[in-house]
Amino acid sequence: MSPKTFKGYGITDAKRWSEFSIVEYPGKNWEETDVEIAITHCGVCGSDIHTLSSGWGPVQVPMVVGHEIVGTAVRVGSQVSGIKVGDRVGVGAQIASCYSCKQCKNDKEHYCKKKIHTYSEKYPDGTRTMGGYANGIIAHEQFVFPIPDGISSADAASMLCGGLTVFSPLIRNGVGPGKKVGIIGIGGLGHYAILFAKALGSEVYAFSHSTSKEQDAKKMGADHFVVTSQAGFHKKYTMELDFIISTRDSAAGFPFGEFLSMLNVFGKFITVGVPDDKLPALHAFDILENACSIGGSRIGSKKDAIKMFELAAQKGIKPWIEVLPMKEAKKAVEGVWNGIPRYRYVLVQDIESDSRLISRL
Repeated sequence: MSPKTFKGYGITDAKRWSEFSIVEYPGKNWEETDVEIAITHCGVCGSDIHTLSSGWGPVQVPMVVGHEIVGTAVRVGSQVSGIKVGDRVGVGAQIASCYSCKQCKNDKEHYCKKKIHTYSEKYPDGTRTMGGYANGIIAHEQFVFPIPDGISSADAASMLCGGLTVFSPLIRNGVGPGKKVGIIGIGGLGHYAILFAKALGSEVYAFSHSTSKEQDAKKMGADHFVVTSQAGFHKKYTMELDFIISTRDSAAGFPFGEFLSMLNVFGKFITVGVPDDKLPALHAFDILENACSIGGSRIGSKKDAIKMFELAAQKGIKPWIEVLPMKEAKKAVEGVWNGIPRYRYVLVQDIESDSRLISRL
């Protein structure tokens, strides 16, 4: 059987990274553990912009990005469990793994050494992975997440990377009542970190370089707002916080040592932001004085995603999003590049009703 063909908004010239046209390409070769999804929505993630602009390395074109995918299951393999045709489902930043290593067998499939990302990579048979600025996708059931009725498709979309990326380290590190949590950067990821940390019952400290987002942060649930451009901003909070999550995607001028000084004994600093440049150097004393730990976190497992959606439905968590037709992908990615959205863009699939000129692979 020939592979299913999909259409998506892709770039065809790496130097014109925000210029999209409709391209046609083969999907994943079908297996009975797969689900085919008719895409209705796709969130716009900072990763899309890092990839399109070659910030994380050279781009092979044509390229269709997007890994915050929501749609309807239209074909379900005979070996798939928990999903049926007609269900609303989502796919995040990972599309496959080896399924047999210790990570895959212990709900840590997002750390599998053979993981395959939803776009910009290849399956073992050489088929390229293409993302969600498209009309459809095929994915292994492990990376297809059921979406509860209490969450709209537009709201669910940006949770699939932006939300999951911060939710996973929050629950893994015991964020909840009695915990003081610092959140660095009030953007697409940071706004989710505030929403989830507050919903989990913690006391939330929002850190931003200016006061421009103070009122937004407090409406989201932040109990404290700290302006990091002010000299000595950290001194009042020395050894005060139990956990800090950094969503910054720029390392330039990052006061790393000052943030670590605000951690309580055995406190943890976790970065989920991935700057193009290297993090600043540290002195050993920066981590000795309070025995703090530094780490990172990448997306989350299917188990994490299900918990995230359950919490969002139970607590009525609504992300701050702007919805655009998918044909306005250029506006969306350039907006993210320029820091315009408050706080995520979500694209609504419009290709089926807008089949213009097609560039074939």
